[in-house]
Amino acid sequence: MANGPGLALAGGGEIYVGSEIRDSLTLLDVLYANQFERETFGPIVFEQTEENFYRGAPPKWLNFHISQQAKSNSTQTPLVKRDGYDTLVQEIFQKRKYPGISTVKLFHQPRCGGTTLAMQVLWDLRKRFRCAVLTGSTSDITNVAKEVVHLFTAGSRGHQNTVLLLLNDEEILENLQDSIMMTMAEQEIDTPMPVVILLSCVRKEAVLQSDHVVLERALSETEKQKFNEKKEELSSRYIDKYQEFHGFNIIQTNFSQAYVRQACMVFSEVRRANRPLKNQLAAFLSLLSAYVPDSYLLESQCLDFFKHDDSIHGHLSLEDRMQPFSHLIITYQQDKTSERRVRMAHPMIAQCCTELMAEAGVTRSDTARNLLTRFCRAEFPPYLLGFVKYMLTKREMKTEENPIDNTDIKEDREKFSRLILDIQDTEDSVESASVLKLASNKFEQNPFFPQALARVYYLELKDYSKAEIWAKKAKERDSHNSHIADTLGQVHKNHLKSKKESSDNQTEILQLAKKAIEAFKDEERLAENDIEGGTKVRTKVSRVFNTRGQLGYLQVCSILYDLLVSQNKTWRRVLTKDVSMDSVLESLGDNKLLRFHDLIKSLRDEVERKCAFLDKYLAYSKPYMKKDDDQYISGVTSDCYRKYVGDTTPSHMKEKCADFIHKLKQNLADSSARVVSCLDRECTKSVLKEITTWWEEIYTSKDSLTALVNYILAHIMLSNVGVNFPPKHKYLTTFRKQMPLSPTEEPVFHMLGLLLNWPADSEDKSVLDLSQLVRYMHFSYEHAYKTYFRSRYLHPLFFIGKGRGLSRIVHREVLERLFLGQNKGAKRDLSNWNHEKIFLNPMVQEHLLRVEGVVRNYSVFAAIGDNEIEVDANLRNSLWRPRQVSFYLGFTIRGPVAFGIRTKTAEKGPSGRLKLGPRGRETDSSDWTTVKPEVNGLHEVHTYSLQSEAGQYECSVSALRWVCNKKVSFHYQFRSWEEHMAEPACIDYMPAGPLLDITVTDGKLEEVHLPHWIDHSSKISDLFSILHVDTCGNFVEQVSEVTSSHIKLLQPTFSPRGVMIRKKLGISVKVFYDVLIYKTKKEFLTLHVYLVPPDRDVKQKVERNETSYGSIMIPKPNPDKSLEMLDHFFLTTDMDTAEIQPDKLKLRYERRNFFEVFIRNADSDFSLKLQSKQNKNNEHDTVWTCTIRQGQCVSFLLF
Repeated sequence: MANGPGLALAGGGEIYVGSEIRDSLTLLDVLYANQFERETFGPIVFEQTEENFYRGAPPKWLNFHISQQAKSNSTQTPLVKRDGYDTLVQEIFQKRKYPGISTVKLFHQPRCGGTTLAMQVLWDLRKRFRCAVLTGSTSDITNVAKEVVHLFTAGSRGHQNTVLLLLNDEEILENLQDSIMMTMAEQEIDTPMPVVILLSCVRKEAVLQSDHVVLERALSETEKQKFNEKKEELSSRYIDKYQEFHGFNIIQTNFSQAYVRQACMVFSEVRRANRPLKNQLAAFLSLLSAYVPDSYLLESQCLDFFKHDDSIHGHLSLEDRMQPFSHLIITYQQDKTSERRVRMAHPMIAQCCTELMAEAGVTRSDTARNLLTRFCRAEFPPYLLGFVKYMLTKREMKTEENPIDNTDIKEDREKFSRLILDIQDTEDSVESASVLKLASNKFEQNPFFPQALARVYYLELKDYSKAEIWAKKAKERDSHNSHIADTLGQVHKNHLKSKKESSDNQTEILQLAKKAIEAFKDEERLAENDIEGGTKVRTKVSRVFNTRGQLGYLQVCSILYDLLVSQNKTWRRVLTKDVSMDSVLESLGDNKLLRFHDLIKSLRDEVERKCAFLDKYLAYSKPYMKKDDDQYISGVTSDCYRKYVGDTTPSHMKEKCADFIHKLKQNLADSSARVVSCLDRECTKSVLKEITTWWEEIYTSKDSLTALVNYILAHIMLSNVGVNFPPKHKYLTTFRKQMPLSPTEEPVFHMLGLLLNWPADSEDKSVLDLSQLVRYMHFSYEHAYKTYFRSRYLHPLFFIGKGRGLSRIVHREVLERLFLGQNKGAKRDLSNWNHEKIFLNPMVQEHLLRVEGVVRNYSVFAAIGDNEIEVDANLRNSLWRPRQVSFYLGFTIRGPVAFGIRTKTAEKGPSGRLKLGPRGRETDSSDWTTVKPEVNGLHEVHTYSLQSEAGQYECSVSALRWVCNKKVSFHYQFRSWEEHMAEPACIDYMPAGPLLDITVTDGKLEEVHLPHWIDHSSKISDLFSILHVDTCGNFVEQVSEVTSSHIKLLQPTFSPRGVMIRKKLGISVKVFYDVLIYKTKKEFLTLHVYLVPPDRDVKQKVERNETSYGSIMIPKPNPDKSLEMLDHFFLTTDMDTAEIQPDKLKLRYERRNFFEVFIRNADSDFSLKLQSKQNKNNEHDTVWTCTIRQGQCVSFLLF
């Protein structure tokens, strides 16, 4: 790096950066475009770096430089690339076509080459992207985002380039993307290019098949061959050392357990009694490497461990001291500033060594206790405390797999860490408790060890007294952590549960219930206070609101109900407040119960409040991640609600409408959230009618705004199930007169106000100030729900549809049922909404109204007349480019949200005079300069590269046209329509032009004109559409300007795009087709005559198929006339002896049938004639003729 570190530029080349930029990137390990260039390294450095890597040290950038140098010098083969490499690179370049932020995921099992593969990709792309690895703390997302943006803009804004960022924390992806966009908005950076592609390298022990790249501990046949070839090279270069290259050898042997066990046999000699220090240190390293990914010990501390042996062996290195285990241990230095680290060569070796020692009597619990007491006897270093904490308390996710389609159907955490589970499995739970107790006493400030110990006591040993002691100690150590506080509640809850079959002591039951309820109420209080500050995420604890306090409370109440009612049925009336406890104390049989009077009296009302909260929590929001507790929470909530509230009316309710309220509670429709959720619960039409009537009765009795809102919402539910039961106009008028509502009213009230007052057309004006209504709803949400719904996806509740009145308010469930009904393989999944899959469905599109708007400064606005109303965006990645847009308008509990944001096609554009062109087609009279592209590519995939100065041009190959104001460079490829036409979005269409995948490499295209092959008339202009292949799927966009040969796009975004035309019954569509004639290699003259659209992709497929059999093409002119789709065509010849099969073909795009012409003795010229049948007069119309010369046939036959 003679000129200093260089960063890649988007158009190629590098820009050199100074120390100011380098020093500012403290959280990123930047891989510069010219890394190591013009630097010299001695052969010893190269050899040692390579040896360490193959022995098991983590990869360094220098490893890839060495590999590249050796390949260029032809001195050795490069590093082996596993099969996922090409897919990763392809996905990254595919993501680069889209603006904003994209994510590519690599799932890999530990130490199977996942990190090496990801780093290989970065190394190879360092001259195309600005590559970096996130090495700093992921808790400071704001500063990570600032550094990413700084790297993107480094060297001035004219030299921006996409960042390729490698990170291994999947949980921060959503927050990081939001923070990067906020940083871009704050710095007012507007760019059409992608800012960052996040390469998420996710380590998982159990990896299921998915849409992402997956790397497992199993080699393909191709990989086996590559590793075998590398083995031959390494064994010849490192004759004496190759046997110790365990990191390489384990992969090369396809992760052979036999190889690992053979390598580790030295550990079978280890004995529990009189263990020397080297045996103990080897056990520590094995235990850490087996259970903690990327763990290590510092070499200096390992040497300190040997201090009292120094009088004998003080002169020896660590490697010499550790014989005969040294070949299984690797010592390395991660970078120039870090200390030397020591670890086992591979986790499989570590696991095997741990098992061999356990077989010899050195158990896992022995080693763990020894590590805590003997290593670092003075001060335990923080890095090692982190490893120990992970080893003893990290509960990994377990995934159940669907055996039918290999998809994960449920994720949950294990009860304990892997080490604790293995100790319980191979030893017993008492030993696991012993290890955790020692850790709890050693680390007196850490709350997680006593928390895990309490869990062992109450879940495994059923010792609730000790569990309570340790749960309280954990709580004392972190008195503000609601998740730590939860453990005490769980102890008491499980203790109460254990009484189901063993106790009839009502006092004991109530005492336990009281302790559990107090613990869960305290947890709930702590969760309320556990609010993250600012935009930073303080800890993982505060990302999601902790609802386990409310849920635990309901679980305890449900258990208490079952225990008490099973002993005395009177308890049912007491707990539901049908009677007071003191009035039936005698029948309960114990006067001592009176001291629980206040507790008993509070239960029903508390249950009702907590159920109401959780109902809103589930109705209005969903978890972002796959783990979804909603069904479990819903079951607990409904069960407890039914027991305490739903089945009885409390005696104190004497008001006139009490009976209606009770009926609503029985039908789970006594709140706005429950009314809105009626369709989710599949309420029948008759029940919905009754719900509507009951709310009307309550409103007329109480004149309550809540009742009025719920009455109108119930009518909306009825409308969505197709019931014609219009609301009374006076009620709607009454509600509208109260607008705008006070900001302190519930958010759902404001949502209803917006739904009723939103104009039916973008051009309409609203009587009310819609911006004010949106602000009030946001204010209401902030105060009511923001704390509880943070880091959850706000589920859309309603959408603006077509039509008038309440019928245009479409419930989310209606759209979901349409989607699932049309897509038989689809599942009810959150990704249908947060990835917007659902809006690809034509039936869904037909129900919704597209709202016009604009994207500006990373925000989206709905256009209402002359006003713009800011709304949220469901996919924030749609906000990267300022433009006119349209979208579907949905409403969450926070406010209006734009779904399915699409660029709006220009309404009008200049149209020149028309003149007659080839084949009878009209062409624009504008002066288009023809440009011949440069063609590159291998085998079947060709890339057509073009560049031009300012002007308007047409490609000589594809007829693609473009307009640019400055110099521009771009390339394109022909794509196949086949994979897209089966998608729901395209089912009513047929291709009408080539599908082109265009990528701009420099400059900007102002206009693009996509070619089509339709014989155009004004009658069918509205049938044209554009297929837009986006990251989320296929989208159909309407067009506004159609010429005889092209569809015009203004300020286009690029991804695969092509012209389609709707298949509409009763409307004939004529197309310009080509004729391809192939002469086969058969003994007698045999021709294959194809009718194909002028699509290079289709023609190439026909050509590949024919040439594979040795056929040769006979070039002939194409038809001048257009052909009508679905018409029957006949091929004839003037050669009497000719045989033609079939006798007719029906013209369909999706069919590639051909006529076969057989002539036994072709001794003269003959003609071919293509005719179509005219249905009106049953005559044939000639659409094409050609003459096949005898010389052509003979020359081809000779060839």
